[in-house]
Amino acid sequence: DCNLEINKGEIICVIGSSGSGKSTLMDIIMGLIKPSKGNLYIDNIKINSNNVISWQKKLAHVPQEILLIDDTIRRNIAFGIADDEIDEARISYAIEISSLDKVIKTFKKGLETKVGERGLLLSGGQKQRIGIARAIYQSKEIIFLDESTSALDKKTEGEILQNITKNLNNEITIIMITHRPRNEIKYNKVIEVKESNITTRFIDS
Repeated sequence: DCNLEINKGEIICVIGSSGSGKSTLMDIIMGLIKPSKGNLYIDNIKINSNNVISWQKKLAHVPQEILLIDDTIRRNIAFGIADDEIDEARISYAIEISSLDKVIKTFKKGLETKVGERGLLLSGGQKQRIGIARAIYQSKEIIFLDESTSALDKKTEGEILQNITKNLNNEITIIMITHRPRNEIKYNKVIEVKESNITTRFIDS
């Protein structure tokens, strides 16, 4: 009997303890698993096997553990894009929003720095910034941030989250799954998942 509505352009915070069902809820919204009861609707259209792929093409997902290839930072941000098709302006914007520009300045080769197999040459926080930069570069309509700043110090985490929520226009919906909501972020709703139940708290604008 859980009902949830998310409007386009909202900033949503999903909280709950480990094992409470946050990830399951996220997987249902992303169309990765079917709910055991009920349905997922996008603009009053029920998501099913015929249209789930078109829905997923609108999503960017930044998990806690970022998948990186043994290549340069640039190619990991513009993941799957041919070199001659990479948009440098979008790269610059993505690294600025993710605060990755500060990291890149410390590397002699900058964006051409190799990250190693699975990002072995980077710290956890640096890998997470690349994951966020990749999501920004993709210019999707909905961004899921699933504990994707957990390896960052509190100051840097707050800076990146403020960059994301302030600089991305309200055409983009942001859903943040976290253990620690940030007071400086102006969420539209805070959704608590507890014992497989959902409680929604609306935030005054």
